[in-house]
Amino acid sequence: MSKCIWLTGLSGSGKTTIANLLAAQYKDKGQLTCVLDGDQIRLGLNKDLGFTRSDRHENARRVAEVAKILVDLEILVIVALISPFSEDRHKARALFQPGQFIEVYVDTSLKRCATRDVKGLYTLQENGLIKNMTGITSPYEIPKNPDIHLRTDTTDAIECCELIKKHISV
Repeated sequence: MSKCIWLTGLSGSGKTTIANLLAAQYKDKGQLTCVLDGDQIRLGLNKDLGFTRSDRHENARRVAEVAKILVDLEILVIVALISPFSEDRHKARALFQPGQFIEVYVDTSLKRCATRDVKGLYTLQENGLIKNMTGITSPYEIPKNPDIHLRTDTTDAIECCELIKKHISV
């Protein structure tokens, strides 16, 4: 199964947790998987990018190109990337064959995301130490028609993975 599952949502929504759990479940079944996590990507491939609008566009573009290469190698790619702009998600989808790209909106309230603030970003933003915080001082364009809409305020990561797997098997 060669697909790109693109998880988008605010920081703290649960994207990485779901991505890692989903990858482990597929790996246990013998499927080659790769998680492209936004934080990890910014430590290497995209360490030269900041958080301006143009840098965010380039970040999403590079991740989409890497995901496409991996999908072409028959790897299940799970992207966990805020990817705040609809345009970037549409451009990413356009790289893939029909049915290969699954956009998953990981929907959680800003308040709930702040309570899950494992990286301390919301606290730093409150103290004026972060500019361009997605959902607060920088826009997040909610997907209008995602392939899957997960509400992690009320659904745990295991159930979210089951919903994704059910959608993919259809």
